[in-house]
This record gives sequence, structure tokens and C-alpha cells, in this order.
Amino acid sequence: MIDSGAHCSIVAREYLDSHFQNWEKQLFLTEEKSFKHATGKITCIGTIIKGIIIPHRKGNITLNPEFVVLEDTNIQGFLLGTDYQRMYGIDIYNSKNRHLTIKTKKEKKFPLDIYQLYNQDPLEELLNELKEENFSSNLTCKQKLSLLIILRKNRKAFAIGEELLGKVRGQDTGLYLDVERTYPPILRRPPCSESLEARRKIEKHMIEFLDMNFIRKIGHNEIVKITTPVLITWHDGEYSLCGDFRALNN
Repeated sequence: MIDSGAHCSIVAREYLDSHFQNWEKQLFLTEEKSFKHATGKITCIGTIIKGIIIPHRKGNITLNPEFVVLEDTNIQGFLLGTDYQRMYGIDIYNSKNRHLTIKTKKEKKFPLDIYQLYNQDPLEELLNELKEENFSSNLTCKQKLSLLIILRKNRKAFAIGEELLGKVRGQDTGLYLDVERTYPPILRRPPCSESLEARRKIEKHMIEFLDMNFIRKIGHNEIVKITTPVLITWHDGEYSLCGDFRALNN
């Protein structure tokens, strides 16, 4: 959560207890301080650093803010205050839809969805997402409930509605390419043609994969391990392909 009225970034102890195991080991103890609140005073027990990634197709934003851990409050989430908003140049402005900008660059524009927070049964929430009419009328209530429980348990394994297929998790394929002789027949083929037509097709595939969120560009400030056997460099809006796509056709 982003709050332009909070002078520092905070998180509730109750929230950490319910979402993070052994978080106390990451706690930096400080002198006990109290914060004034509309309902009284809240005690600070220390600070904790938690990394935040704001995903964006034009380059993710990685933050490592320090949050003040507070007792006797039930804030549900991490609240990013004005301290880090000023540091990273984060600005929220109202238009037809609310948006977030980073360092006042319009190309780094993030839509902000406004959610109404309320307690809802997880199964009921999923049922609303999938819509009642998508279920066969032949299913009994017991069968439908059993199916909902399975779907809820494996929610990351499928995409619904307008969600990108790249959101699906848990069905990744592991590939092992042997670079030792003798090479398998599929790798003995000549490399990809450098013709303009071949490059156009590759570029079209890359744009489609980016739009579908199958692949993404790695931000300059991200620390990640690259495991894909296909390497594409991108500079000044141009692609440079290293590797043979035909090796992955099977």
C-alpha cells in the first residue's frame, strides 16, 4: 500500500506473524518509540527490510525499503510512506483511472486498481471469479465444492478471463542441452538464417511472447539467474539473437 500521508514506511507485527515465519530473525532492534495515532499511541519494536518489485514490461522497479514494525495495529500489508516515495520519485496522480509514476517518467506508468477490502470465503471468491455458469449443471453441490477446493489449491496453475497465460505457474519445462560431442542430429543443423525475413519472424515472435508475458525483459537493477538456453540482447530497440530456436522445437 502507498500512503502519501504516512511520514515513514510501516508494517504491523500481527501481519508479519500471520504471513512470514521466523521474521523476528530479520528484525533490527531499536529504542522503543511511540507513534501518535487518531486512537492513541502505537509502540515501535524495531525495523525490518523487505524487498519490493513493481513489475512493468518496460523495466521492473526494485525497492528495498526499511519498514518500522508496530505493535497494537492491524494494518493488512506493507505501507510505503513518504520517506521512500521521495527517495524513488514515486508519485500518485488522479486521471480517469488512478496511476503511479516512477521518477516522473510517463513511460513508467502503472495502473492502480482500487480494491474494496472485505472478508470473503476463499471458495466463494473463486466461484465469483470462475462464474457459476461455467460449471456443468450435471454436477451436484458436493461435486462442485470438491472441484472448487482443488481449483483453489492449484490456483496458480491456470489463467482465467483476461489473465495472461504467462501468469500460469507450476508447469514449467526443464531443458538440458548437451554441448559435448557427439551432438544430437537436431543441433547439427546450420544456424538460423540472417535474412531479413527470418529476422522479421523472430521479432514478431518476441513481441508476441512479451505481450503474452511468456518472456519479459530483465531490468538493469534486477539480480536474476538466466537459465534459458535462448539468449536475446536488446539495444536501442533492436534485437540480436544468440542461439538456435529450432533446437527447442521438440
